[in-house]
Amino acid sequence: MADVTSVPSQAVRAARHARRIAAQDRFATGVLTAIVGLVLAVLVAIVGYILVNGAGKLFDVSFLTSKPEQFRAGGGIGPELFNSFYLLVLTLVISVPVSLGAAVFLAEYAPDNAATTVAKTAIETLSSLPSIVVGLFGFLFFVLQCGWGFSILSGSLALTMFNIPILVRTIQQALEAVPRTQRDAGLALGLTKWETTIHVLLPAAMPAIVTGVVLSAGRVFGEAAALIYTAGQSAPALDFLNFDLTSASCPWNVFRPAETLAVHIWKINSEGVVPDLEAVSNGTAAVLMVCILAFNLLARWAGKAIARRLTAE
Repeated sequence: MADVTSVPSQAVRAARHARRIAAQDRFATGVLTAIVGLVLAVLVAIVGYILVNGAGKLFDVSFLTSKPEQFRAGGGIGPELFNSFYLLVLTLVISVPVSLGAAVFLAEYAPDNAATTVAKTAIETLSSLPSIVVGLFGFLFFVLQCGWGFSILSGSLALTMFNIPILVRTIQQALEAVPRTQRDAGLALGLTKWETTIHVLLPAAMPAIVTGVVLSAGRVFGEAAALIYTAGQSAPALDFLNFDLTSASCPWNVFRPAETLAVHIWKINSEGVVPDLEAVSNGTAAVLMVCILAFNLLARWAGKAIARRLTAE
């Protein structure tokens, strides 16, 4: 009889346990949903506030193409807009190949020893350096020691110091996340380790690699502290018909100073001498945010397109 009566009690305890677990699950789901909703609400509020305040300048062609004014109202951000994209492209051109090679070596070729551990620790440490520290180092080394002065080259190399640790770690993790079976399948088909890396691993890891590039590019585009000490706070008027690479007005001259959008926002708010300071600041912030969003969307679309082309999916 004891065994018979124990069956209902066990069923009751199991039902109570199931209800308790379900209640805990609903509570946890509600808390996480509320957190996500709060984060999204804050994000939408910030983006909406910036876009609404800068909407008047966002579609003003004169504002987007003309040069800034120092003491008069009505200035634009044409040189700063071009400088931001130029610095971004130049930084990615330098940092992506270096980071890709380092990540492939660490993930596929480097032996598991003390030297590799030190290298990985150094990379993680560099990725967390404050931007002001990188800016001061760039000022002392690139600007003063190398004699390049406040220039696009000094700024892009300083920003490369941000990019390389982030990209190396991201690409390395993306390669290590590829299933071992894909490596073994490539080697079983007679491919060398290099051919397997190029034709199997990199295409499989391409979406994660593009994500890492997008994250690092967003940090580069919005960086200000490091560029204040390396690229400078002046934006010479640019002549796009001037191809003299030694001229300060040549857009492609890497040895000219280049104020970016983020630096321009900091500069005009710190100096406070422009009559239409608030309008210019809000408009520049809106343009900066739209450029970052547009670049992220374009990069993600390009990454998916490249992944489909490489993997034939």
